[in-house]
Amino acid sequence: MSQPEATGARHAAARQALPGTFGAHMRRAAVSTGAVPAVAHPEPEPPVRDRLLRDLLGERRLALGRTASDRFWAMFGALLVTAVAAAARLWELGRPGKLVFDETYYVKEGWSLASLGFEAAWPDDPNPAFEAGDVSSYDADEAEYVVHPPVGKWMIALGMRLMGGAQDPVAWRIASAVIGVLAVFLLVRIARRLFASTALGLVAGLLLAVDGEAIVHSRTGLLDQFLMFWVLVGFGCLVLDREWARRRLADRVAQIVEAGGAVGKYGPRLGWRWWRFAAAVSLGLSCGVKWSGLYFVAAFGLLTVVWDLTARRAAGIERWWEDALVVDAVPAALVMLPTVVLVYVASWSAWFAHPMSYLRNWAEVNGAAPPGWWPGWGWAQGAWEAGRSLLEYHHMMWDFHNGLDSEHNYASHPLGWIIQWRPTSFYWDKYAPGQGPCPADTVGDCATAVTSLGNPLLWWLGAAAIPVVLVLSLRYRDWRGAAALTGIAAGWLPWFLYSWPLADRTIFTFYSIVFTPFVILTLVHLLAVGLERTPRRSADRRIVVWLAAVLVVLVVGVSALYYPIWTAMPVPYEYWQRLMLLPSWI
Repeated sequence: MSQPEATGARHAAARQALPGTFGAHMRRAAVSTGAVPAVAHPEPEPPVRDRLLRDLLGERRLALGRTASDRFWAMFGALLVTAVAAAARLWELGRPGKLVFDETYYVKEGWSLASLGFEAAWPDDPNPAFEAGDVSSYDADEAEYVVHPPVGKWMIALGMRLMGGAQDPVAWRIASAVIGVLAVFLLVRIARRLFASTALGLVAGLLLAVDGEAIVHSRTGLLDQFLMFWVLVGFGCLVLDREWARRRLADRVAQIVEAGGAVGKYGPRLGWRWWRFAAAVSLGLSCGVKWSGLYFVAAFGLLTVVWDLTARRAAGIERWWEDALVVDAVPAALVMLPTVVLVYVASWSAWFAHPMSYLRNWAEVNGAAPPGWWPGWGWAQGAWEAGRSLLEYHHMMWDFHNGLDSEHNYASHPLGWIIQWRPTSFYWDKYAPGQGPCPADTVGDCATAVTSLGNPLLWWLGAAAIPVVLVLSLRYRDWRGAAALTGIAAGWLPWFLYSWPLADRTIFTFYSIVFTPFVILTLVHLLAVGLERTPRRSADRRIVVWLAAVLVVLVVGVSALYYPIWTAMPVPYEYWQRLMLLPSWI
């Protein structure tokens, strides 16, 4: 037998040995190229790797970015959408010139962190002096009891430092604004890969750029904006990890097949996965903003394991479920969970370093001695006391969050979040003509408001899209819809455990900012399905495109109407009343 004949025989035997989806493709290819009577002009068989990539990533993803036009709009379009986001977030960022809602906590805590290295206690009613420029009235000898980790406050502090101090309201909010702009750019790039479409990526980014919740949180110094950002970064890293892992799997399986071997029961190992590690770092930082980042650690950890399971099945590995659990899931847990914990603990480094931090010396003061097996070295003793003190602090924080049940006018049940039933008013004031920002020639009073209300049309359509996308994802095993729904579930469903009838904790609609990008991805997923399931240049395709265009135009138009009450612009009182479509919005 000649060498070419021997090589062909090995490849044929390997194709027959392959199980699963990829094996079926390869066996069909073998039939078409020799296992049946010869045809006049057989189609050339694609390389093994190309067949695998088609099964693992899809033809649309493989075609993404092949043309110069697509690559141009992928970047230039993303910059245009980001510019829209920047304009909506940065224009007159200092308005109103007062601390609004929970800025009263996080801005001042961030400033004392930047000034002293720990959150200092402030005197009674410090806001008027702080807003007037007296930003150093804190007590440098007394720490304040705070109930959230420090990452978000450090980010607010960094913005104030870069702006030269805390005297300007713009400095209080610049970090939130920059993060909000970056989140829009990230969503464009993530949605482009998720849906294998530059146009849909731009649509997703534009919807986030003009959404009310995203704009309000980008213009206020609250923590939830930073939680959303690090969650989105983590999700984007896992989307990149999914693609990298599938390309690596295709390479290694192709090497086995082309060498004349068979994949068999177990597949190849993929090695160190940097994108998954980066996702763990990002999710650790999200936990360092608020503990609710833990829900995303759990949800996204399960999601990436499911992606690995389906990849090994599609690659033709016989015992794909066992292989993925041992080779992918266990290493994922051993990498992601310790990384999240280490990043979270590291975020408290200033607390460890400063003896004035709240409860920093609790173990020493209360005689919490280490166990007998603990080394007696000086640094080990100090490490034990610091760790024990931090644990006690976390116990106090846990008790606070679980016991928070005070009455609040804008407290809301999570069931209404998805339709923005009870949005949170961050700021509201009313002026007579000629008073404050109200022009003297105005007929009637003026109102100024900062209302954390999502674009009503966008959120109502998103709420309707959720059950539809759930059905489509289950029916067609669509990983993209499942990914978007996972982000919504992680940011929304756990709060039902804290609300009536299971509990009675005070919670607010503005918490939904953390899953706002995933509501948008869910809505865009419907557009993607509509485009993919209609033939090009057909009447149905044109209808889908026109509907998408009309939808985007309407959402942008609604945002233009509501933009004044998201940014404290003075408007006629009657105008504000007309925008309050539901009594629960007031």
